[in-house]
Amino acid sequence: MASKIIDPAGPGGTDGGPPAGSGVPADGVPVDGPAAEGGAGAAPAAAEPGARAGSGAPVASAAPLAPGAGAGPEAAAVGHGAVAGSGPPAGAAPGTADDAVPGVTDGVTDSSAGGASDGTGRPARDPFLDNAKFLLIVLVVIGHSWPMGLVEGSRTVKAGYLWISAFHMPAFILLSGYFSRGFTGRPAQLRKLVAGVLVPYLVFEVLYTAVETAAWGKPFRLTLAEPTFVCWFLAALFVWRLTVPLWRVIPWPLPVAVLVSLAAGTSTLGDDLALPRVLMFLPWFVLGLALRPAHFARLRTSGPLRWCAPLVLAAGGVAAYALAPGTDVHWLWMSYGQAELGASTLPYLLVRLALFAVTALLTGAFLAVVPRRTRWITAFGAVTLYPYLLHGLLTTAAHGYGWDAPLRPLGPLGAGLLTVCGAAVAVLLSTAPVRRLARPLIEPPVPGLTRPRRRGRSPGTSEPRTA
Repeated sequence: MASKIIDPAGPGGTDGGPPAGSGVPADGVPVDGPAAEGGAGAAPAAAEPGARAGSGAPVASAAPLAPGAGAGPEAAAVGHGAVAGSGPPAGAAPGTADDAVPGVTDGVTDSSAGGASDGTGRPARDPFLDNAKFLLIVLVVIGHSWPMGLVEGSRTVKAGYLWISAFHMPAFILLSGYFSRGFTGRPAQLRKLVAGVLVPYLVFEVLYTAVETAAWGKPFRLTLAEPTFVCWFLAALFVWRLTVPLWRVIPWPLPVAVLVSLAAGTSTLGDDLALPRVLMFLPWFVLGLALRPAHFARLRTSGPLRWCAPLVLAAGGVAAYALAPGTDVHWLWMSYGQAELGASTLPYLLVRLALFAVTALLTGAFLAVVPRRTRWITAFGAVTLYPYLLHGLLTTAAHGYGWDAPLRPLGPLGAGLLTVCGAAVAVLLSTAPVRRLARPLIEPPVPGLTRPRRRGRSPGTSEPRTA
């Protein structure tokens, strides 16, 4: 079931094969990748240090989605990123990759959102969601900047890696589901999905294969059905979004998604379209479909929740440090099932259920501490697809050419320096000059699917609207 992907949550190492319970991928050798984001853009070579899947949610109930809930004109105004905070920055053309990494094509504006407008008739952006998206992308880049040799060589670094991997991808996927609530499969939505997710996937599959060939000496061989490194998220998002109408008619969608996730882990699956991750991370996407603005508002405004959140995150760090020596990081990647992990069925299911609960707590705590108001990072949260897709090219080259080799023996100090570098890279790749240069790759014009841009209305230079 191992695929050739590196997960956004994971250190930039690679996976030389199944973990067999305790095996660790060769130091820094990319084979596969993780993450990112990508609603229409989303959100993460070699084996991927991905995040775990989880089914629980800090604030959502498992009640079934009513048919058509959150979608269609009768429930809300449907439009690109219409959910507060999910739409493109002011002046951005609809259908662009503004909210690519979690979210993108059409979202919905619930009546509960308040109907705030930015003065142009479009719903106002919610800075809270943009802040959350960018902070998650920073965690993705940081995780990929740590080579596996560094992670496995220091208990402290491994604890930090486990802590990040426990929630950052589930949180990303949850937001992608939230921004997908308005997807009904209309022709316009399908065109945006193809242009904003599938086309960038194909472009970056070629780019990542080329970089691996140059940095790692691998033969140039395209395997478009088996996502490489961070491209797995685009493939997964494409599949998840197409299933949105299905989850509206299934009774008790969240419990069903959890059962699908657990069953996938006990089955033998191939690597096509990152199927293990598509199925094992599925509960978080379905949970996002069930969430409403009121759920996020409770996290933002409840004093007790906001006071308890830092304690929950700190407790997660302490637990990660205590468990680090005997914990196999492959459990968190959601690329390996029971057989590859060397676990019997009952222990495997119990561990997965425990991971669901822990991930739900950490995800809720993370969202509770995200800044609620506009900050300097808010504008970057509207263009997260850029750092998501671009950073993997840099980390793949860095690990392949050994640029980070001098830092690997330094343990926590080396991880700290790489963390600073990773955060700086995430910011740099989000800036307007970089976006202008990379736009032909990330938002390539596709005849018949995309419309020509009008000057001054590009997400590369615009700021997100604020509520």
